[in-house]
Amino acid sequence: MMTSRSLVTLGLGALLVGCAAQPLPPTKTIIVPAGMDRSYDDYHYAPAVRVGDTVIVSGIPSGPEEDYEAGVRRMFGTLKRTLEDAGATLEDVVELTTFHRNPRDSASFNAEFEIFARIHGEFFREHYPAWSAVGTTALLSPAAAVEMRAVAVVGSGKTARVQRAASKRPH
Repeated sequence: MMTSRSLVTLGLGALLVGCAAQPLPPTKTIIVPAGMDRSYDDYHYAPAVRVGDTVIVSGIPSGPEEDYEAGVRRMFGTLKRTLEDAGATLEDVVELTTFHRNPRDSASFNAEFEIFARIHGEFFREHYPAWSAVGTTALLSPAAAVEMRAVAVVGSGKTARVQRAASKRPH
């Protein structure tokens, strides 16, 4: 026989189970690496945002270096440091988008891309991220030839693998 006390206990238990089933939303953490305070304070954008295990890195310009290759290497170095501040690594990057200002046609884009891809290979040695390279007429930073944004999933680089579909056509 159920007593009123049993019913209250049963009701509270069901309430607690119902509450426990509701996961808390992930925390949104703004990442501001050392030396990038102006980005957030003056220009009102986050250099990176982490939500759960996902890290989104805002566009990083290649910067005013002595030459194109040095600027691109500096840009990848900034990406690496920003990811580290967010708890991620380059191996965790799942997507890159690069914006290239200098190319004026497909031939010049291919020539620049050849240089850029070589430097990209120095930082991403295997388990490459998805990547879109876009030509553009201008970037916010006038000295930048390239700007790059990235998305990473913390820890995904530890279990990365390559899955190739069986080829049905000869190469």
